[in-house]
Amino acid sequence: MSAPDTLADSWREARLPAAGVHLDSAACSRQSLAAIEAAAAHARHESEVGGYVAAQAAAPVLDAGRAGVAVLTGMSSDDVVFTTGSGNALQLLLGVWPMERTVACLPGEYGPNLVEFTARGFTRQELPVDSLGRVDPEAARRTLADTPPAMVHLTAVGSHRGVVQPVAAVAEVCREIGVPLIVDAAQALGHIDCVSDADAVYSSSRKWLAGPRGVGVLAVRPALADLLQSPPWAGAVSALQCLELGEANIAARVGFSVAVGQHLAAGPETVRQRLAALGRQTRTMLAEVQGWRVVEPEDAPTAITTLEPTAGADPVQVRARLIDEHGIVTTAAGVERAPLELTTPVLRISPHVDAGTEDLEALVVALRAVT
Repeated sequence: MSAPDTLADSWREARLPAAGVHLDSAACSRQSLAAIEAAAAHARHESEVGGYVAAQAAAPVLDAGRAGVAVLTGMSSDDVVFTTGSGNALQLLLGVWPMERTVACLPGEYGPNLVEFTARGFTRQELPVDSLGRVDPEAARRTLADTPPAMVHLTAVGSHRGVVQPVAAVAEVCREIGVPLIVDAAQALGHIDCVSDADAVYSSSRKWLAGPRGVGVLAVRPALADLLQSPPWAGAVSALQCLELGEANIAARVGFSVAVGQHLAAGPETVRQRLAALGRQTRTMLAEVQGWRVVEPEDAPTAITTLEPTAGADPVQVRARLIDEHGIVTTAAGVERAPLELTTPVLRISPHVDAGTEDLEALVVALRAVT
């Protein structure tokens, strides 16, 4: 049995059978039974001994989760804190940001991120990009050197387009100029290689790592973490540790930690190769469907395929019909996902490693039927 088949089979065996065809992992992947049971077991323990005693008992599992995230981001486990999601991670970081409120980001920046920057009083400048919205590192070097912002924020893989940003090259540029690089890895962690020289990385649980909803992580290198603004009452607690204080769904964090461990056990590089191969296969098959244009290059190293309507189809209605009539789950992405770049809603397809050719063939047939 080949490695992709082994990975796909083990992924399926670890989960309940899918009710239909799930091609929506960029929104929310299907959790494993082990992750579900770990969260449920913690909830039962809370019932037995109380939430705070149970949380103390779960500390080793949570430490393992932080350590797993550290491996995937190239940081230390001490650099990692849990959040309630990617958006919350950015909110927390901006809330203790110690420098001027100026940021350089993509023209295709995620809409909710733009809302957060505006709400926090950040002045924005755009990074130079190519026709696919990818940063041009050399042009960025010149732009950032001429007008250095206090922060460069880079969404490694967009919510509206499965294109990978040159994170490592941008990190090198930022290091030369002396500007912190913050990476939104919501669509990247567990999907592409996220080890780089970024100063901070944040992500969600529910997407490619297939953990529960309502959990996220923020990893900050010490050089930046030491600058973050601590509350006056913090005492010996660091500003980074303060971000994790307060009420939390520990059961969900336990489930996420188990999901991270399963990802590491499967082999991150093996997973990345399988996802990239599925993306290529999906784009090749969907390129023949009339009424849609595949946005990504065929060889883009992601599992995300974005379809732009060319004959008036409404992605929202198409998504609904795919679910109702064919049991196929996808995403309809509105222009609010990237309001400075996206001009029309698009349909997003994002299989995980368990998807097979028969699933993609079913999508092709169904898409032709509802378009």
